[in-house]
Amino acid sequence: MSPLIAETVTTKPMKIRRPIQSWILVFSVSVVVIFPSVSYGTLDFPDAMESDPAVLGWMQGFPPPPDKRIMQPESDYFSFPKLRWTVCHIRELLPSKEVSRGIGPPVPLKYAIDKGIDTVHFKSLGSGEPMTWRESLSANYTDGILILHKDRVVYERYFGCLDQTGKHAAMSMTKSMTGLLAEILVVEGQLDERAQVAFIVPELAGSAFGSATVRQVMDMTTALDYSEDYADPEADIWVYSTAASPLPKPKDYQGPNGYFEYLQTVQRDGAHGESFGYRTINTDALGWIISRITGKDLTELLSERIWSKIGAEQDAYMTVDALGTPFAGGGLSAGLRDLGRIGLLMLNSGRLNGKRLFPEKVVQNIRSGGDKRAFAKAGYRTLEGGSYRSMWWVFHNKHGAFAARGVHGQTIYVDPTAEMVIVRFSSYPSAKNAKIDPTSLPAYQAVAEYLIEN
Repeated sequence: MSPLIAETVTTKPMKIRRPIQSWILVFSVSVVVIFPSVSYGTLDFPDAMESDPAVLGWMQGFPPPPDKRIMQPESDYFSFPKLRWTVCHIRELLPSKEVSRGIGPPVPLKYAIDKGIDTVHFKSLGSGEPMTWRESLSANYTDGILILHKDRVVYERYFGCLDQTGKHAAMSMTKSMTGLLAEILVVEGQLDERAQVAFIVPELAGSAFGSATVRQVMDMTTALDYSEDYADPEADIWVYSTAASPLPKPKDYQGPNGYFEYLQTVQRDGAHGESFGYRTINTDALGWIISRITGKDLTELLSERIWSKIGAEQDAYMTVDALGTPFAGGGLSAGLRDLGRIGLLMLNSGRLNGKRLFPEKVVQNIRSGGDKRAFAKAGYRTLEGGSYRSMWWVFHNKHGAFAARGVHGQTIYVDPTAEMVIVRFSSYPSAKNAKIDPTSLPAYQAVAEYLIEN
């Protein structure tokens, strides 16, 4: 899930004629916070220009007019089109913790802007509709887009709520940061991927996670009796959301408090290792494992191992639960260029700015991918032939591409063959990336081929 929901939620399509609100999550390493999302079914929704936060006037004025306010304790601040403002202002709505860049100067990115990228053509998946790269940006409700080629920025644009100084919700790309930290610990020998989770976190011994291996948690092949069906008001995700919320609990509340307490209640359904199942609680369990091994929460470790070493321009931040636990599954907000630096770090197998931050084997392991057969059972039509490894999506395409992904269109797309990184922040009305992939994945491939040829 992402500061808001899972990467792609598997639910039956609903034939409706009006917007339907469904709750989405924002996690912390131990907490979850709920945001509502809107599914429009057969209804058309305002385009990117019409739904631009500045055009709609959200939170403008001193004070903003009552009908233009987005605030707590109202629960609709992640509904469309409000979400187009919210994704840049998570910290104003939820408690958070800093991911420090340190006190050194940033390392400037190198630039070689290529104006020809705007006119790169491709055909969308399924429909075969022709489209240019520039047209795809508005079609996908892009808030920020950065393309790096051979360690240079060749394309950079901002829209909607975002500018060069702003931060944007990374959503489930946060999972990939958590998975990266775990893979680093595995390669360095601090974390045994074969160990049962209960050996590291005894508190999880009575849960489904206790009998799973660390690797099964990292690759989301755990067998969990847990539903993330947002259309079902009785689904487990709502219990989890209530437990993880940093907001005050009802006076009569008797359930678990925080991520850690909830994770202990999850029971097993089936055999671990047989099927891939995208469930955010895996990432929150992994966050607990990492913190127990290192003695540090995720914001501290992410700062120490990554953020303070990449020459970042800005601090990042992560939402937290009521206990101050960072949301491992989707709580990160960061600047576009700094996630571009993360992409370069992955492209260059752990090296950046002339320094090695972690062993090359870390990225090699991630790029090798996970169990394709287990992944295929999940039925991702736009990701056929792919896999999932250490909370990164591996496409196994001809360029060896892999990615961090989050709902509403968030992406760090790494193409080793083209020596290309694409980072996109967006606020697409639907949370499901399956709806945005048809005009995204072929666009990335087309730009990669253009850069190779030019």
